[in-house]
Amino acid sequence: RSVESLLLADQSNSPTEEKMTADSSDTDLEIEDNERSFATTKGEELYLEACKLVGVVPVSYFIRNMEEPYMNLNHHGVPLGPEKHSSRTALYSNTTIIHLELEDNWILAEGVMCLVQMLRENCYIQELNISNNHLDTEGAEAISRIFLDNISSLRAVQLSGNNFREETAQFFAEALLGNYRVKELDLSHNEFSEKGGEHLGQLLANNEILEFLNLSWNHLRLKGAVALGAGLRANGTLKILDLSWNGFGNEGAVALGEALKQNNTLVLLDISSNHINNEGAGKLAKGLEENGNLKILKMTQNPLTVEGAIALVTSLRKNPKSKMEELNISNVIVNGSFLKLLDAVCQVHPELDVIYGDVQGFISKKPEQRPDPMKVIQNYLDEHKLRLWDFFRNMDKDGSMKIPVAEFRKAMMQQSRIPLDRAQIVELVHKLDQHRTGMVDYRIFNKYQP
Repeated sequence: RSVESLLLADQSNSPTEEKMTADSSDTDLEIEDNERSFATTKGEELYLEACKLVGVVPVSYFIRNMEEPYMNLNHHGVPLGPEKHSSRTALYSNTTIIHLELEDNWILAEGVMCLVQMLRENCYIQELNISNNHLDTEGAEAISRIFLDNISSLRAVQLSGNNFREETAQFFAEALLGNYRVKELDLSHNEFSEKGGEHLGQLLANNEILEFLNLSWNHLRLKGAVALGAGLRANGTLKILDLSWNGFGNEGAVALGEALKQNNTLVLLDISSNHINNEGAGKLAKGLEENGNLKILKMTQNPLTVEGAIALVTSLRKNPKSKMEELNISNVIVNGSFLKLLDAVCQVHPELDVIYGDVQGFISKKPEQRPDPMKVIQNYLDEHKLRLWDFFRNMDKDGSMKIPVAEFRKAMMQQSRIPLDRAQIVELVHKLDQHRTGMVDYRIFNKYQP
């Protein structure tokens, strides 16, 4: 169905909207009449007229950026309530803004209802951030109705920190059951717990379009954690799932381990700070032994020891089809046995990078001195009278001088011309990707030339 037909089909007021209409004053009705009179007015003129009508000061940033695809009104105190229609009026007819940021504006439930009305008319906005706006249950219901009715073009929505409690999870689960537009959803820093986790698990199991879901900083534990694991097992579209800072525990780790045995779409899983110990890591490792798609697993700030770390890395050794590129257990203190195991695993999976903490006994022993890998490469180039690109061209297919980190690490591990061990290659990657962008930019190498 076209956007136009969807808008025409949804003319009746919802119960929430009817309540808002009933609560509106005569002044509101007059403003709506004036808004209709603005039908032939566009852009800045429309916005200034609306500001004059309702008696608010125009936002200069809004005026300057009305014709840009990205509009950032975070922390601006933008008026969107029934009594302040200026910004909403201008957004009705705007056809250029694709990404709209409205975080921390105290929009409240009333304001989001007005925003929903605007989204019924504006079919151009695709990315919306209304985090930290105290939307509460009533606001969650209004936003869910947009998802349920498929009446907007929204594909990415951030709803973090809006006091959404247990009962609101059901709104989102039901609304996104048949939604075919929203691919990215951020519900972090809310109040979902066990019952909410069960509904969100149903969302994962039934939604067929969502690719990114952030549920970090909630209270998902016990039955909720198990339900989310079950939902992930049935899901066939999600690529990125952030479950960090919840209460998953070992029960949740078991459910996730079972999910990883069957899920073949997830690329990144973040379960940092979830009270998962060695026992849970062992159960999760059983899933990693069979999974052939996960590339990044973040497990930092869990109560793991080297025993749990060995179980995780051993699972990758047992899985020849593993695509793991990054395992983050940065708080775990490892030992020599772990490092030997890791060296062996990296021979089978040269693209793998395991981020761990200190090495046991490292302080008491004199650290092994290795030559600077940048200098080693430079000496090789000088000795063989080669240019920088001559060395990297087999990795850099398009000549951009930028290479994905995993591909670079794999190529460096497999090359035999320059004797660099795994630790030196890790050091080299950190220097060439200082800001952890995921891309090695070897133009930086010129800074290290003598």
